[in-house]
Amino acid sequence: MNRIILIPALAASLAAPLAAQVALPGVSLPRVGDVLRPVTDTLEDTTRVATDLARDRLRMIDRLVRANRDIIERDAAGEPARKGELLVMDAAADRLVEAEKLGFIVIERDDIDDLGISVTRMRTPRGMSLAKAQALLSATLPDAIISADNLHFQSGRGSGVATQFAAAAGGTASSAEVGMIDGASGASVPVIATRGFASGAPYPSHHGSAIASLLRSAGVARVRVADVYGTDKAGGNALAIARGLGWLVGQGSDVVTISLVGPRNPVLERAIAAARRKGVVVVAAVGNDGPAAPPAYPASYDGVVAVTAVDGKRRALIEAGKALHLDYAAPGADISGLNAKGKRITLRGTSFATPLVAARIARAGTGNWRDALDKEAIDLGRKGVDDTYGRGLVCAPCKGR
Repeated sequence: MNRIILIPALAASLAAPLAAQVALPGVSLPRVGDVLRPVTDTLEDTTRVATDLARDRLRMIDRLVRANRDIIERDAAGEPARKGELLVMDAAADRLVEAEKLGFIVIERDDIDDLGISVTRMRTPRGMSLAKAQALLSATLPDAIISADNLHFQSGRGSGVATQFAAAAGGTASSAEVGMIDGASGASVPVIATRGFASGAPYPSHHGSAIASLLRSAGVARVRVADVYGTDKAGGNALAIARGLGWLVGQGSDVVTISLVGPRNPVLERAIAAARRKGVVVVAAVGNDGPAAPPAYPASYDGVVAVTAVDGKRRALIEAGKALHLDYAAPGADISGLNAKGKRITLRGTSFATPLVAARIARAGTGNWRDALDKEAIDLGRKGVDDTYGRGLVCAPCKGR
């Protein structure tokens, strides 16, 4: 982004001196093209990587759907979702009867009391695609909100096995509770409670363990975990995340960190809005699908603290995704955390920057956290708030070790 801005200025500054000095004897000056070519090549490389990342995302979704046709299907927007199920909000009972006459079946009504929302799960008519059923149900229930149960994916990876993890706090211990929506953590990472919201949950995962270990290493003493994956092939769905969020809010989590990305979903959007009205701060990753990918959710929902990542040299990760807004950056590479077996692994991704920001918010307190983080934030990139680093880098010393 900064290089793009500099190119016109660089070209202008070079053009005038070259025109004035070209006739000076004994002076050998580089041609403008030779000076600009390295910058242009870098921009082309960045664009190519962004395009490749976006294509990789589409290929991943295609492989996932084809390999799990029995449980995953594309919705009307082409996004992966739980097969044969739709989520309905704000539908009158008599209108649901009309839908049942068309072959839709009410599976259950889910009241998430701690968020004050109600969701009706409906099975689609036999043999009808999810996309077609979504259109039909929307036409049948014009005053209701209809959506697929979209899947969300973890936004980071770990590699390598090293020595046993030794916690090193990135700040003073916080008494605030941080809720975590992810896979469950392994036994080596102490948390105060874990509850499952998917088949086979709670089930320890490497990603969830790494997130929990980073929270602990950054000074969070009380971590509560909502496992939305378990062993479910269609885990990480919107309803599971909404249910997990409701439980965390009801149990007293002050801050909730979500290192997952997916498409916009009205059920999850309403759940997050309800949590925020109760004073809960929701922190989410922008994902690792690159800047050419669609805006990531839940990071893009109003009021969610959107987090990107930098490496050990404070460079933005080239694979970092985007959101409709960006709040902060934190270390997301050249750091380490625990896997489900309790071994230290190297980490990379916006997933792992997100709990560090959540820890800083918990330490500051939910009432004045913005001022505290802005005071700590190191301005990177162009001066002021930008769409690469947001308001700046926080938790800069945090390494997760």
